[in-house]
Amino acid sequence: MIYLDYASTTPMSKESIQAYHTAATSYYGNTNSLHMVGTQADDLLSLCRHQLASLINGEQQAIYFTSGGTESNVLAIRSLLHYTEHRGKHIITTSLEHSSVLQALSSFQEVEYTITYLPVTKDGVVSIEALQDAIQDDTVLVAIQHVNHELGSIQPVYDIGQLLKKRDIWFHCDCVQSFGKLPINVKEANIDSLSVSSHKLYGPKGVGFVYIQPSSSKASASLTHFLTESHRGTVNVPGIAAFTTAAEHAYTQLKQAYNHFEHLKSYLLIRIKELQGFVEMEAASSAHFPGIIGLTFRNVQGQYVMLQCNRHNIAVATGSACTVHKQAPLRSLLAIGKSPEQAKNFIRISFSLHTTTKDLDELMNVLHLLHKEIMKER
Repeated sequence: MIYLDYASTTPMSKESIQAYHTAATSYYGNTNSLHMVGTQADDLLSLCRHQLASLINGEQQAIYFTSGGTESNVLAIRSLLHYTEHRGKHIITTSLEHSSVLQALSSFQEVEYTITYLPVTKDGVVSIEALQDAIQDDTVLVAIQHVNHELGSIQPVYDIGQLLKKRDIWFHCDCVQSFGKLPINVKEANIDSLSVSSHKLYGPKGVGFVYIQPSSSKASASLTHFLTESHRGTVNVPGIAAFTTAAEHAYTQLKQAYNHFEHLKSYLLIRIKELQGFVEMEAASSAHFPGIIGLTFRNVQGQYVMLQCNRHNIAVATGSACTVHKQAPLRSLLAIGKSPEQAKNFIRISFSLHTTTKDLDELMNVLHLLHKEIMKER
């Protein structure tokens, strides 16, 4: 099987599996236990927190381990809004956000919050001017992801953070698709909360973290108390150790992987010209992460394309794994100006360092066969 769905999940790396095994067999204690076995596990947990914080230039006490990106998003948003209720009830976001963010935000509309959804360009990028115009006196939170999970669009998070800091507005950034793939500096980007998931970068499933920027305010002190792991059960030390190992390994390959993805994207762009008018690459601007590619087809639904690829042992996606079972068109496609029908004619492919141009040739062979099939029917 040619796997082209790495944005959905990745296999655990050998390094991550080894770290998990070592931690599970040698650091198996409960971190809340006061005996030596518990203390050793807690020391390992502290080391992991320190190492992960250093990757984003953050403070280690601001790292809180979770079950993954969804829990991190929900915890961050609920916590930030809970302690800013007295300041205002206006939120700014985009329709491109992950479903966990949009659902968490929409739940606050029931308690009289209002939400502004920023427009994006045809390449799926937010305008700083549009954000500035959307800010109101009672705006308390802006939630904008770093890299879109379906289009690969990269948002100008450093410019966003700089603007929001001047206005004293919380900035939550979903970095599930960018952590370990693009550099991110929480201090330079003025990010107040950030979410990450392990299984997107060759670590185990069921592990992630939320980062909450330390502050001297009472609100932040209450926030960190709310998120302390000891309030949420026994900590998954082996999973966290495996996650940390995977993350550190990913950062050593950051530039190599990005250049490889750029090469694959450029190659695919050339090959796609063979089917001009039948398939189009979306959001392929300079503000695009080349490891995630969105393709739309003319008069062919993405689900049918996915099934045909699967028949030929190629795994692609019709969108985020969290939304594929829904019948509605993808919000991200509608946000960049596609009609509901066009939005259904979409597949996403995503790469790893193991992906080759030969893999893309196999994909193109299937698309050529599909094109011939469609032309015969006409």
